[in-house]
Amino acid sequence: MFCCLSLPSKMKTDLELALECAINIYHQYAIKYPIDDYLSKAEFSKLLKETPNTSIDDYISKLFARADHNHDGRLKFTEFLTTLNLVVIDAHNRSHQCHSSHDQHPDDSHGQDHGHGPHN
Repeated sequence: MFCCLSLPSKMKTDLELALECAINIYHQYAIKYPIDDYLSKAEFSKLLKETPNTSIDDYISKLFARADHNHDGRLKFTEFLTTLNLVVIDAHNRSHQCHSSHDQHPDDSHGQDHGHGPHN
C-alpha cells in the first residue's frame, strides 16, 4: 500500500527505516475517517498522546498551530513534517537537559556553547 524508499532487493539503512516509519505513522492517523491525507487536530492530538512525554494539551495545541501554515485546521504531510521536526528537536533538547547536571565538566564553566542544551 505504501511505497518504499529503496529497492526491495537492497537492505534499508537505519535512516530509510526511520523515514518510512514516520510516513507510516502519519498515514496510520491520516487515513482514519474521513479518509484523506490530512491530520485533523483531533487525529494529531491522538497521535501525540500515544507518544511518550507529549500528552500535554497546551503543547499539542501550540505545535498544531505552528505547523498549520495555511490555517485550515488540518495538517498535510509537509506540515506534519514541520511538527515532527519540532517534536524531535524538543525531545533532543530534553535529553540534554536531563544529562546537563551530570555531564558538567570543570572546563565547561567558561560560558561556551558546546552544542548541548535547549537551543533551536
